[in-house]
Order: sequence, then structure tokens, then C-alpha cells
Amino acid sequence: MTGLGAVTPLGLDIETTWTRLVAGESAGSVITAFPSETHPVRIACEAAEFEPERWVERRTLRRLDRFAQFAVAAARMAEADANLDVGGEQDRVGAAIATAQGGVESLAECCRELAEEGRIHPTLVTAFMPNMAAGWVSLELGLRGPLSSPCTACAASAMAVGQGYDAIRLGRADVMLCGGSEAGITPLAMAGFGAMRALSRRNDIPAQASRPFDAGRDGFVMGEGAAVLVLEELEHAQARDAKVYAEVGGYGLSSDSFHMTEPDPAGTGQARAVLAALRDAGVAAENVDYVNAHASSTPLGDATETVAIKAALGEEKAGTTPMSSIKGAIGHCLGAAGAIEAAVTVLAVKHNIAPPTINYEDQDPSCDLDYVPNEARPAEIDVALSNSFGFGGHNAVLLLRSYEEDSTTRGPLS
Repeated sequence: MTGLGAVTPLGLDIETTWTRLVAGESAGSVITAFPSETHPVRIACEAAEFEPERWVERRTLRRLDRFAQFAVAAARMAEADANLDVGGEQDRVGAAIATAQGGVESLAECCRELAEEGRIHPTLVTAFMPNMAAGWVSLELGLRGPLSSPCTACAASAMAVGQGYDAIRLGRADVMLCGGSEAGITPLAMAGFGAMRALSRRNDIPAQASRPFDAGRDGFVMGEGAAVLVLEELEHAQARDAKVYAEVGGYGLSSDSFHMTEPDPAGTGQARAVLAALRDAGVAAENVDYVNAHASSTPLGDATETVAIKAALGEEKAGTTPMSSIKGAIGHCLGAAGAIEAAVTVLAVKHNIAPPTINYEDQDPSCDLDYVPNEARPAEIDVALSNSFGFGGHNAVLLLRSYEEDSTTRGPLS
């Protein structure tokens, strides 16, 4: 990868996000996006200070839902970080920008206008379509290469990175901007996930409510934001003397085929995705140095991922490999989670630091691995996994590894 951009609850750029994450900070707070006093869940992790006018012209802004605004901002930051000048190469530069929900705020506004006024504004339909973040990134940055928009729940943006990886290694593009975006802190989305009992109800302690792997976890905290990673073919990057953060080694996909909202407790589907990523990269399980867990602070999900990692890496190796979840700090950003976590994993590889799992206080007997509790840890990280698992049984795992200038690898860089 040669460029990173992000808007997260911890910061409006990737540098601030990383710094605060390593410092063990939490973005959990009482919701400010809408009056939440009557809602059973009144906490979230917001990117409250985001200023869309910095990234999109005012005359265009009203046509973009918040999730598309996040995506354009993250893409522009990633493009700048990569020092990428698309120039005359538009046909060889593409994008894969994912989401889980799309423009849920615009969808709710459509329903309100139709019910109250008997009509809707013509821009609202395109505002809530899930592919509009990808469309706007392509339009705003002038990209004419492959364009896609995975919509596979919480695995979506990890799959977007995988699609970009494939596009480059199949020769369909030289550069791909890959990631995801989500803006689900709305009355509709919060009520929907709340009705499923998927959200934490620790309204009195918002900063401590998201607690992956902890025995007291009671659901996830909704987050929002976006991340975009610039993947680039090696020779293309070398030709322009681009800096390189890390290398995409491979990725794996699988389906649980078990339940629409619950993972298979045996963890077999998730383990298959991990093993597929290892095979794709030609890496042995014993060489994994760090795992960035999907763990969202749900009772079943975190325990299942623990089982899956043991199955994929082996009990002994799993027990000695640091594995942490950043969702204690930023909440669960749904369709953007995989991309944000991939960007963080890239930085973990680059800086040899395993970020912490914060709010970890009481051990759950079913979660008995090394979760890097509460404090970041120096670690030699050459090979890392980034896990993303979504409703519907979607499993996606990215393998990221350090880049050596004398490497003969000809795959996409990150």
C-alpha cells in the first residue's frame, strides 16, 4: 500500500487515529447526531467534527449522503498520502468502495418526505444507493478503471481491498483505491440494531461500553467513518519512487452457511477464511505475528473468533500470537470496519506496534488468548491478519506483510 486515508471517531485523518489508538483512548460518547433521550441506546462513536466542505464543493454537497462524504474525504487523503497523480492514467486507476447500509440517513429522509409531502427530492434516491460512495470517489478523483462496491455487511470493505488486490494481479488496473464507508448513527439504524439487541446498553459509561473479549461485553457500540487504502502494482510504484507502507500478501473468503446474524459457534467458516488467506499468500500459520480481530464486543462473536483462530493457527501458536480489537476504541463501523482495521494493521506492520484492546478488565473463560489488553505493545510484525466477519455469514480475511525493497513480489502494495 502506498497511501492511507481515514475519517474515524478517533480522528479526521489516519495519523490522529493511529496516535490516539496506540494511546488507548476511546471515542465512545453520548450521541449528538440526533436527540436520543427516548432511545434505549444513547451512545455511539461519532466522527462529530467532520467538515464535509473541506472535501466536497458546496454546490455538490447536498447530493451526497454522509457515508459518501466520508468516502470522498478518505479517498482524497489517501491519494495525497500516496502522492498519486492520476494524470493520463485514469483508465488504469480504479476504486472499490464498500458499505453495509449505504445512505440510511437519506433513505429515512425519502420516507419522511413521501409520507408528509407526497413527493421526494430527485437527488435522494441516488443518495441512499449503496454504490454511490464508490461512484462519487470515481467521479471526484477522475478514476476510469474498474469500479465496484461490495455490500456484504461488516465484511464489505475487507472484500473491497481483496477486489482491488485481484484487479491488480489480474492486470486490470495498476492502482486501486480500496476501502469502505458508513454513516449509521441515525435514528433508523440505531433503532434497528437496538431492536436486535446487538448494541451495548451501557449508556452510563459510553467510553467503556465497547469491551471486546471482556467477560462483561453486552453488544457493540455503533461507529462511523471511512478508510481508503491505495493499492499499487510494484513496478508502477517503483517507477514513481513511491513510499510503501506494506504489502498485500493475500486474502481469503468463506461463508458460514449457518445463520443470518449469528456466527457458527464452531468457528469453522471463519477458520476457513483465515486458512484461505494463508494459502493465497503462501504463508505458514507459524509465521503469523499479529491478528487484528473482528471482535465487536458481542458475547457470541468474540468467543467464536477465539475458537476460529485456534482452529486455523493451532492451539499453541494461537496462544502466543498477539490478537487485538480496535473496536473498543472506535466502536463498530460496520461496512467501513474492515478498511479502517486494515489501515491500522498496515501501520502495526510498519511501526511494529500491536494496538491495544481497551476496556479489557475481566477474563471470559471462553476468550483465553493474548488480546494485548489496554496498552499497546512493541512487537516484531512481519505478517499480520485482519479479520472481518459479517451478517449473512460473510467472512473475509486479509493477509498483510512488511515490504522489503529487494523483494521479488510483483503483487499489489499497500
